[in-house]
Amino acid sequence: MSKKIIVGLDFSNCSINALEHAVSIAKRANSDVSMVWVNHLDYSKEIFSVEPKQLLKEVEERLHGIVEKYSPQLYGQKLDFIIRKGKVYKEICDVAAEQNAFLIIVGTHGSSGFEEFWIGSNANRVVSTSKIPTITIRGGIDVGRDLKRIVMPFDSTKVTRQKMPITALLADYFDSEIHLLGLFTSSMDDIRFRVRNYISQAEDYLKENNIKYQTKFMEVHNITETTLNYAKSIDANLISIMTEQETSTSNIWLGPFAAQMVNHSPIPVLSVHPDKVKFYNG
Repeated sequence: MSKKIIVGLDFSNCSINALEHAVSIAKRANSDVSMVWVNHLDYSKEIFSVEPKQLLKEVEERLHGIVEKYSPQLYGQKLDFIIRKGKVYKEICDVAAEQNAFLIIVGTHGSSGFEEFWIGSNANRVVSTSKIPTITIRGGIDVGRDLKRIVMPFDSTKVTRQKMPITALLADYFDSEIHLLGLFTSSMDDIRFRVRNYISQAEDYLKENNIKYQTKFMEVHNITETTLNYAKSIDANLISIMTEQETSTSNIWLGPFAAQMVNHSPIPVLSVHPDKVKFYNG
């Protein structure tokens, strides 16, 4: 079975941006791409200037046009589309699972009349529901750039390391440099030791896989702000995070922090769900 990337599409500039990002990755990954359009409630009056009974016909025509436009960029890989009806986030996640996709890419904010389709909850729900790594990308991001610099923040919990395999895979496709960012939110020695230890394991992993990297440790108060500022300072193309962690005093990637990153990052965010990902045993 060919590798597959799933893209949530609503024809907004934001979702086309996500599609172009998917095409860029698919070319390097030798992967097929499937667009998913979801007929959710009654958008026909707001989105399309056609009668409801003509909606699917217009949607199919638009999707065929997109396939015709972007297929030549894939160098032989397949670009197709799937139309579903139901809850946006659920259908996208279901298709990704059915297709055994290795990556989902969605836009985080709609435009051109699609604000209600993607605003806030749907992107977050895709990220939190999917067991498959998901890249969220806001409108206006320059998707033409390769993923040359990837920021990976680390905390003191075991699951923080589970984002390593998919991040390293993407880095390998693009010959990227990964920036390992050790974040200290506490002065407790055992917590700081764990952060340093996990960073050391990540360095070993990247060395074994011949992936370029840099390491930086930072004292932080505002997790999202610190990570974003660092990513901006190095002109990063991607930030890799976990979607959630166990609740503890040492945890920094609580749900709200991941949600803040997804909603506010001007840089694409790769979110990895800890439930189904296996990495280090230690």
